Amino acid sequence: MTVIAESDSRSFQMHGSTFTSFVAPAGGSTQLCAWRLDVVAGTPGVPHRVSHEEVLLVLGGELLVDLDGVALRAHPGQTVFVPAGSQLAVAGGPGGARAWVTTSVGLTATTGDGSVIAPPWTQ
Repeated sequence: MTVIAESDSRSFQMHGSTFTSFVAPAGGSTQLCAWRLDVVAGTPGVPHRVSHEEVLLVLGGELLVDLDGVALRAHPGQTVFVPAGSQLAVAGGPGGARAWVTTSVGLTATTGDGSVIAPPWTQ
């Protein structure tokens, strides 16, 4: 078993949000990726299609999720399951949001213009 301290995590900024990676191939994982997502209040979600399933457990604030055109609001203790191939946009509510996100290695996201992103926090 490995204990990963906050000081050993890697942080990335994208689209106004912070992705703090704790588990990824860069740290030795071969199957899973896990990170903390911090979304500033009012940060708009960027629509993207995910290649792998994702699980978002809300830790704080209010997470505004658009999942395949359905608007959802998730609060602390609630979990959002995102099926592979779904169109997803995540925004922060009035006080922002914090979530723990887990997926499998190899996740990519395809934006509306067809750009494919391999997020560095999943590498």
